[in-house]
Amino acid sequence: MSDNEEKAAGAEGASNDESSKDNPDGPTMQKIEEIITIDPETYDLDLNHQRIGQIEGLEPLVRIERLCFRWNLIKKIENLQTLTTLKELEFYDNQITKLENLDTLVNLEILDVSFNRLGKIENIEMLTNLERLFLCANKIPKIENLDSLVNLTMLELGDNKLRKIENLDALVNLKQLYLGKNKITRIENLDKLTNLTCLSLQANRITKIENLEKLTELSELYLSENGIEKIENLENNKAIETLDLAQNMISKIENLSHLTELEEFWLNDNSVSDWSCINHLSGNSKLVTIYLERNPVASDVQYRTKLKLAIASLTKIDATLCR
Repeated sequence: MSDNEEKAAGAEGASNDESSKDNPDGPTMQKIEEIITIDPETYDLDLNHQRIGQIEGLEPLVRIERLCFRWNLIKKIENLQTLTTLKELEFYDNQITKLENLDTLVNLEILDVSFNRLGKIENIEMLTNLERLFLCANKIPKIENLDSLVNLTMLELGDNKLRKIENLDALVNLKQLYLGKNKITRIENLDKLTNLTCLSLQANRITKIENLEKLTELSELYLSENGIEKIENLENNKAIETLDLAQNMISKIENLSHLTELEEFWLNDNSVSDWSCINHLSGNSKLVTIYLERNPVASDVQYRTKLKLAIASLTKIDATLCR
């Protein structure tokens, strides 16, 4: 969120608190017409934190490109069909239960319906110009109905109820894929996403690093908070700059010497006890940040000194700059 958005949200939030002081049964919903006077020339409109319960009265906005409804009480997407000039639409943190009534918004490039109550990905097939789609923190159990969104470069589906990575083959332009905090048990079905540079699968149920061979452009890989026991199968991922394997079950640092671009390596909260395997990283000449706290090796009183001697390129150890 921009600084201006934060200021607007703060001011609006203050006025909303005042409006609900005398209502012990909950927040008083407001109508858009009570909040602003619609200016047909407006390109950008923020209606954040206004206790809006229904979308209505926006037909005069014939030039609108960005419309934001963060932190409101909206339950249904409706009455937007005339806003065909929209490029960005945001419903972050509302009470929406269904994706609907978006077919005419064919110029949309960014859609954010995060932190709502969605149970399914649906009714967005016509949004073929969409580049970024945010659906995190909903109740979505399956990745589906995305085949027409071939221009998508970012997909955020973290904190849902997903159990499987699937139905992504058509998204050949995807660069960033966020699937953290789900119930995914296996890394799979990613071979077609050869342009992917960032993959996040944090806080899932994955036990093995696998099926990443085709993702040769991958520069960021986040696999923390899983059940991984071994560092392996990254031979083709030589572009990796950030590797996050924190909070797993890894006891040995291995199979990383070929990652010559590696700059940040997070392995805190694992089971590394053998100092000799630390030397495995001495050839990663671009490595500047390492996290190894809460591993057995970190209990050594010479821990930081030994790390710096073993890996000369380090500038930061466990969030603390090296001296």
